[in-house]
Amino acid sequence: PISFGAYQFRVPEMLNHLIVFNKKYIYGIVGGVFISNLLFSPMVPFDLIFGVGQSILALLLVIFVSRFIKSIQGRMIATIIFFTFTMFLIAIELNLALDLPLWLSWGTTAVGEFVVLLVGAPIIYAMNKRIQFEKWL
Repeated sequence: PISFGAYQFRVPEMLNHLIVFNKKYIYGIVGGVFISNLLFSPMVPFDLIFGVGQSILALLLVIFVSRFIKSIQGRMIATIIFFTFTMFLIAIELNLALDLPLWLSWGTTAVGEFVVLLVGAPIIYAMNKRIQFEKWL
């Protein structure tokens, strides 16, 4: 997978959908982002601030709207929307750290996030039928 820079297709991003089953998954998701950015990012300080911050913001937005959305599919759609939209924070990071164009960076990172989450939604949904993620925490 392409993980850092303007073009990002991070397969583990599909795990963001776990938040729709139990809000306690926020700790594991954010912890995973933190560890990945700490160990593998070429821009550690920026990624620890912007990458972790973007994940926290999007996850908290999903947790908030999940109080009003009862269906798992609806919550997954919210996850796709919030994570795709908040990629503007990663675009700001890329602009500050690498002087990449802001709007183009937002577009490319948002497309990557959208595609991975869209493909991941039915996979995580199907896995939940077997594993029942809401019962794990």
